[in-house]
Amino acid sequence: MGSAYVVGTFDTKGDELRYVAELIRETGVSVRTVDLSTVQQPPPAGTADVTAPEVAAWHPDGAGAVFTGDRGSAVAAMTTAFARFLPAQRDLDGVVGLGGSGGTALITPALQALPVGVPKIMVSTMAAGDVSSYVGASDIAMLHSVTDVAGLNRISRQVLGNAAHALAGACAHPIPSGDARPAAGLTMFGVTTPCVDAVCHRLADTYDCLVFHATGTGGAAMEKLADDGHLAGVLDISTTEICDLVAGGILAAGQDRLDAIARTKIPYVGSCGALDMVNFAAPDTVPERYADRLFYPHNPQITLMRTTADEVRAIGAFLARKLNACDGPVRFLLPEGGVSALDAPGQPFHDPEVDAVLFDTLEREVQQTERRRIVRSPHHINDPEFAEELVAAFTDIAHVADVTGTVTGTGSTSAAAPNDSTSTARS
Repeated sequence: MGSAYVVGTFDTKGDELRYVAELIRETGVSVRTVDLSTVQQPPPAGTADVTAPEVAAWHPDGAGAVFTGDRGSAVAAMTTAFARFLPAQRDLDGVVGLGGSGGTALITPALQALPVGVPKIMVSTMAAGDVSSYVGASDIAMLHSVTDVAGLNRISRQVLGNAAHALAGACAHPIPSGDARPAAGLTMFGVTTPCVDAVCHRLADTYDCLVFHATGTGGAAMEKLADDGHLAGVLDISTTEICDLVAGGILAAGQDRLDAIARTKIPYVGSCGALDMVNFAAPDTVPERYADRLFYPHNPQITLMRTTADEVRAIGAFLARKLNACDGPVRFLLPEGGVSALDAPGQPFHDPEVDAVLFDTLEREVQQTERRRIVRSPHHINDPEFAEELVAAFTDIAHVADVTGTVTGTGSTSAAAPNDSTSTARS
């Protein structure tokens, strides 16, 4: 059994951090405290198990890059150092951080760098608002501090105690995967659900199918698992997040979408799922420049906009650039019968001419090789036959990967220890 890490700036939040650490120790879980203070003269020795200079030594330019005397540059540099330090700790069973806006921004990049499944809790004054930048594609549990993290009182003791006991329980009772099958990642949207369900059903005997909702964070979460080495392959059936990236929708992928596939070289089967739509919130949130476009009210909170020929041309070009960077086995299937439930005969987004622009762009711009192929299919994406084609393509390239020894994960959360003798990395 390793340790629960309690992290924060001991120069300003020492009482609170020590309180959390002691509550965890009382449960029988080992604790390691880490000081992230950025002042020129750190708190006295013994305040934390790992001192701020020890963490700062993990900065690529050494501890001097952290203790600059300027708060802004010091916090930014300590953020970098801590993001290298934390994933390298071999005794880490879980982590809890405490902070206001600055502390939350300092701590959470390191939490994001940890593998999914490692318990991670952030008690923060910022947790009642938009926490997407703090959580990213990870499984960080954000807990609102209610009062400021500025002393112990009847409220903070309760909130911090809940965080301490939650982490202690997670560290003391880890959940085994309980599944010997390799994992496959799949992307799904409501309008591609029949396809993804059919693929999962066909693969269930061989693969543990992990389905990700293609909402921007879903694709990012899938790729984080690929980077962490958790996935044996990907069926990226619903690449719709790229529509929102291109056209300014609310469920956009990042510019790094598909980069993890290139890095890891894992088997990849992709398709055009829901590339016929851009997502906005309620109708009155749609940008004025789109006033004359074709819309479909998915529900009161989501308004869908049909993509145009120019937009799918840009989407296809984006996909082509990303696929061309992939050296692992790749198959990308084009469902000529339609790319979503709304893109079918009689449905509001049915537009074979626009779809043809997308397909032609992909076929023209993807540099096809023996390992990287574009495959046309006459079927609609939700036809059972198309699901069978996806499974056949995945089975084929997964076998090729097994034979050739394609890398299935980079373990990107590891970091080299600093040369500084104050390094605390576990071997």
